[in-house]
Amino acid sequence: MERESDLYAPVKALLVGQGYEVKGEVGAADLVAVRGDEPPVIVELKLRITLSLFHQACTRLAVSDLVYIAVPRPTGRTARRALKDNLSLCRRLGLGFITVRADGTVEVMCDPGPYAPRQSKAKAAKLLREFSRLRGDPNDGGATRHGIVTGYRQDALACAAHLAEAGPCRGRDVVAATGVSLATRIMRDNHYGWFEKVGTGVYALTKDGHAALTHWAYSWEPR
Repeated sequence: MERESDLYAPVKALLVGQGYEVKGEVGAADLVAVRGDEPPVIVELKLRITLSLFHQACTRLAVSDLVYIAVPRPTGRTARRALKDNLSLCRRLGLGFITVRADGTVEVMCDPGPYAPRQSKAKAAKLLREFSRLRGDPNDGGATRHGIVTGYRQDALACAAHLAEAGPCRGRDVVAATGVSLATRIMRDNHYGWFEKVGTGVYALTKDGHAALTHWAYSWEPR
């Protein structure tokens, strides 16, 4: 689809089939549909989803509670994720979401309505665990020049610092010295390439590990 008007006919046909009288470009709205004494349905038609589209649609909520955005159905590798994210945002804003396929097939992904979020106790608990695990406040509320510092990275740095000072060690000795209960697993998994196994249960620090202690020096502190 190359023009917003390409979206108009399929969306109009859907609404006409539901008994609405439909007209385009009414006032500031791209499409308005009326059925008897019911509140008007307003649809904003756009070729792509942008922040300004959501701004426009939210402005229309001052006129009617029945506001939709209609866009071509996304395609490509990231289409499913984009569709899910935009659908979620529409629900949070109380907007309806319509997609139109290249063959003119119209799909109403959600209807307008109040949003009642469901909180996840498991996700909240995970967030608090990560909060407790972080040493200090290394991220300044966002990504640093090096990247995000996680509790896992700080634990790996603690293991690396001990190996740099003590030389190759058994996992249980690193646990005892650093207080990092998962030290053996962290060194075995070696996600950052900082550790190497030099004997049965014995780990040493690699060149990358030594470099990491300098690169991430600001971001952790001993327990």
